[in-house]
This record gives sequence, C-alpha cells and structure tokens, in this order.
Amino acid sequence: MEVKYKNKSVEVWEISKTNEQPDWVKQAFKENYLSWYGDRLKITMMGIKPNTKRNIAIGLKGVLGTFNSFGSVCFMGDIGDFLDITNGRVISKKYFKKHYYIKIDDE
Repeated sequence: MEVKYKNKSVEVWEISKTNEQPDWVKQAFKENYLSWYGDRLKITMMGIKPNTKRNIAIGLKGVLGTFNSFGSVCFMGDIGDFLDITNGRVISKKYFKKHYYIKIDDE
C-alpha cells in the first residue's frame, strides 16, 4: 500500500501470511528475498525493488542487520510489523500508526 511518511509517498506492506501481497512482495518471495522462519520473516532488503540510494543507506547501517553469504543485509520482521520498502526498514505497528498515514486518492 502507498502511504505518506514525512510528507513523502512510500510503499509498505503489513507482514502477514494471509493478507493481500502487492506484486513486489510476491516477486520478492519468488526470488527468495523474503522467506518465512516460523512466524518471522527474513528480509534480504537490497534485492527487493533495487534502489541505489536506499541500498547505500542500508549498507551503511549494516550493523543493525546481519549479512548473509552474498553480502546483503538481512532483517527480521514479525507478523504485524510493516516492511517499508521505500526506506528499507521494518517498523512496528505502533510506530506505523504514529508516524505514517494512508494517502487519500487526490493527494
């Protein structure tokens, strides 16, 4: 879904095994950039909808994630968290409700 964060449009997906998945999420699962470990989601962020600026920022923050064997930063998300693919991060539902808002069609 497209939402607003800091007055900019961003794409997010609420992590769930049952809700609707946008095309980019389906593709990320197909390419193994997203994979389930029980009820936790492993996210290889740099491979999903590649964006040079975002990936450099993620690489600089690599200390917060873990590196996989291909040198990509991996994050873990829980069901109910949100994957903000535009900014390359996983956020809690509480943070999402406080700082993000759903766009209205004419915005």
